[in-house]
Amino acid sequence: MDKLLASGGSLIGLAGALLTIVAGVARITGHYHFAGFEAMTLFTVGVGLMVMGCLAKLHALSNSRG
Repeated sequence: MDKLLASGGSLIGLAGALLTIVAGVARITGHYHFAGFEAMTLFTVGVGLMVMGCLAKLHALSNSRG
């Protein structure tokens, strides 16, 4: 279970980082909407995904040590 949680955390974090980069590039190039959403909304969702990935990996690490 810990291995699945750690792998899932990595994938979620990667998806969040990619979404944040896409939103940032869209905003820098002057496109305030991307895929029907505002760039700031996508940026916020990306940051949330990265936080969720970090928490999943932290939980997996804390369970594997104890």
